[in-house]
Amino acid sequence: MPQGLRIGYLVPQFPGQTHIFFWREIKALEAMGHDVHVFSTRRPPAGLISHDWSEEAIARTTYLGRLDPIRASAAIVRLLPKGLAKWVLSEPRTFMKDVTVCLAAADRLHSAARRLQLDHIHAHSAARAAFIAALAHRMGGPNYSLTLHGPLSDYGPGQRFKWRRASFATVITEKLLAEVHEELEGDLPERLVVRPMGVDTEILSRTSAYAPPEHGRPLRIFSCARLNVVKGHQDLMTATRQLIDQGTDVRVEIAGEDDDGGTGYRQELEAHLKKLRLQDHVKLLGAISAEQVKAKLEEAHLFVLASWHEPLGVAYMEAMSMGVPTIGTDAGGVRELIDDGSTGYLIEPKNPGQLARTIRALAGDPDALMRLSAAGRAHIVSNFRASLGAEVLVEEIERLAADKS
Repeated sequence: MPQGLRIGYLVPQFPGQTHIFFWREIKALEAMGHDVHVFSTRRPPAGLISHDWSEEAIARTTYLGRLDPIRASAAIVRLLPKGLAKWVLSEPRTFMKDVTVCLAAADRLHSAARRLQLDHIHAHSAARAAFIAALAHRMGGPNYSLTLHGPLSDYGPGQRFKWRRASFATVITEKLLAEVHEELEGDLPERLVVRPMGVDTEILSRTSAYAPPEHGRPLRIFSCARLNVVKGHQDLMTATRQLIDQGTDVRVEIAGEDDDGGTGYRQELEAHLKKLRLQDHVKLLGAISAEQVKAKLEEAHLFVLASWHEPLGVAYMEAMSMGVPTIGTDAGGVRELIDDGSTGYLIEPKNPGQLARTIRALAGDPDALMRLSAAGRAHIVSNFRASLGAEVLVEEIERLAADKS
């Protein structure tokens, strides 16, 4: 049996509330016989640590993000002969902040890679994590790669620097791949692979058959995403108000927390909820564990996530894997996941009225709900298995080794 790879796996602020995908991928890599060393930029706020695997993840993660003038100085000494000043001056002024924050982290990663004899570092980000991996490589560290999970505009300056010497990169949708070619042509690695995220369809399966809402009983809707304005939770609340005013009894539960552990955008959502007088109909659950998410999905009649923009959508995958009829928005790469009218329904983002009409139509059509339940599950099982990401990552790293030999 060939010797396993030694892989550095770098994720920003790990473990976060939406990081179950990364944990599954780490476990899949280890099941394939590879040695995975987890790195992160910083710990998450306490309010976001909700998974039963969070403590294990924290215990095995090396956090790189501490400011350290001595390490930063050492990094500058290594990088100045390799054109550090030229790189910095060619970028916007905002890039200087990233350089300042990331120098010590890159030196720390470089030292760890040497000590652990890592074969490769993969950054699951195109933001500072990718910059740290790129800097460590310039210092003489191992080859690195990165994954783009959303629009380049979300990931800060210095993109050409981050991509230029990557050995390969993965992109989660065809739409994002086209954007990367348009924005960064000339500074891209030779290998760019479209690799959708995936879910564990064996774990995310029902213990009892899906059943539509009973006549005269409330329609149960579940949503799951961090509390941020772009996730559209406020639009779901507005649609809920419309449904109630039109005579449709609805109960909505929203799982997720804001990036500040409950002191940020959550407060705006709570104010919106009160303004709409929905305290008896909409509940904000906060960050909940993967097991609790699964239980809520099994209870739900519909899954709804009204994002203004969604690169692809692991939350949609989880709901569809659980056989829950799903409504998403035609925004970002969601159309590459949901076939409108076949495996789920797509609505326009920022359109609570259309969302309310779609929910009401499905609530009165049990046959359509049963069809969506089966079709959504089958689609995820066939095209979005959890192990796919790990398989592609290993294939690309082994390809590099073969090319060198």
